[in-house]
Amino acid sequence: MPSRDEIFEKVRETLVDALGVDDDEVTPEATLNGDLGAESIDFLDIVFRLEKNFSVKIPRGELFPENFDAADTSLVANGVVTDAGLAELRNRMPHADIDKFAADPKVENIQELFTVNMIVNFMEKKLAA
Repeated sequence: MPSRDEIFEKVRETLVDALGVDDDEVTPEATLNGDLGAESIDFLDIVFRLEKNFSVKIPRGELFPENFDAADTSLVANGVVTDAGLAELRNRMPHADIDKFAADPKVENIQELFTVNMIVNFMEKKLAA
């Protein structure tokens, strides 16, 4: 089992290759969309490269959950993720810092959950399983 630092370095290499960013831009706190410029199509490439670099299978939607329905009023009300929505995110994304997001749970802030550290957390749990 690789150390957390070794996992981070491999994730960094993966993101540098997938997104064409400099390695010093890939910090644990960096967001994929805001800081590293990832677009939705890049998420598929990131998953593919992680699978290859770590020799694991990542089922669709496991790392980057799909179908969070912002139109579902039990999950989102007035542009803010509800307590039920936060519980759903915690369930789908145990590797993300939902508590930090919960401080300002606006729908447009959901992309801030997708950080380098989230990927490292995910890969650490995946490799330990």
